[in-house]
Amino acid sequence: MVDGAFAASLAAIYLGVILSGFTHPGRGERPHLSVALAATVVAALAIAGRRRRPMPALLVVTAGTIVFLVLGHEQPILMVALVIATYTMASRAHRRSAWLVGTAVALALYLVRVMTLGDGWWAPEALGTVAWVGMAIAFGDATRNRRAYVAEIEARAHRAEQTREEEARRRVAEERIRIARELHDVVAHHIAVINVQAGAAAHVLNDQPEKAGPALAHIRRAADTVIKELASVVGVLRQPDDVSTEPTRGLAGIEDLLEMLASVGLTVQRQQHGTARELPAVADLAAYRIVQEALTNAHKHGTGGATLSITYAPDEIIIEITNPAPAEHRSADIGGYGIIGMRERAAAAGGAISVGRRADNQFVVRAVLPLPADDQEPAERRP
Repeated sequence: MVDGAFAASLAAIYLGVILSGFTHPGRGERPHLSVALAATVVAALAIAGRRRRPMPALLVVTAGTIVFLVLGHEQPILMVALVIATYTMASRAHRRSAWLVGTAVALALYLVRVMTLGDGWWAPEALGTVAWVGMAIAFGDATRNRRAYVAEIEARAHRAEQTREEEARRRVAEERIRIARELHDVVAHHIAVINVQAGAAAHVLNDQPEKAGPALAHIRRAADTVIKELASVVGVLRQPDDVSTEPTRGLAGIEDLLEMLASVGLTVQRQQHGTARELPAVADLAAYRIVQEALTNAHKHGTGGATLSITYAPDEIIIEITNPAPAEHRSADIGGYGIIGMRERAAAAGGAISVGRRADNQFVVRAVLPLPADDQEPAERRP
């Protein structure tokens, strides 16, 4: 549409100039109207089809220019159309093809002009034709390079935007999993305690109401702890992104955890091997949450007490929780979000966890978390 309008406008202007008495400079002759009209049609067709068929359009206008030159009718509109078609071809074709075709066109026109003018190989008009074609090719090549550069920049920007969106979605998904895991770790243990104590209170409330007091006190303490833990989680979630959003729990809180479990009837035998030392924050939090979840499951699904073993090795910490569990609770032992959360905790700390039942109906949770090498001497050996 645009090229057609441009071709029609150029044809109208050229024919208007011809009808106004245009005389060819240097020759003093006026072009014939029929010849000018034929040249105008060839030029208009080439310009109108230059974007859809750039190579055929250039060949058509080149052939028309050669024919009119051989017949002794030089038409300026054909030269204008030739430069425009050459530029379009060079801006759209492959670089090598553009220069080969452009060179062939320039050479053909140069030879025809030399033969028709008879002014020798250095005729200004012949050299001028070569210069015009060469400039059109160079300008078209530069335009093509600029388009390719802009397209590459836009493609990179698009890929970067997609990468940012994917990264944002990934971070949102990770944050949702982290929040779900943290809420489970914080709430599940204490809700289990509340559930057990509520059942105990309901059992003795009618016959021995005086024994319901301790159970209700445990429920109140557990509820207060849940409220504080949730407030801690909500508080860290409101902190800026560059501030750590993990609650500061660790193995230092194991004693309080064991006391609470003992108050609700779970006896835990604790064993420690090796010298306790300060752990990295991620490993410390993962160790605490794994112990908390495993002992909570032992309280809910197990029968009897549990054994907690913590081994401090030079480059790792090994945590093992065992408890007797009846066969009818097999599916409960290995399912649920608690086990998933423990695996995620261990993976986040670079470790691994195994969960399963032994032949003697002992359910075992074993976590191995890597630690930095402990190269320091024990305190009692230092001078």
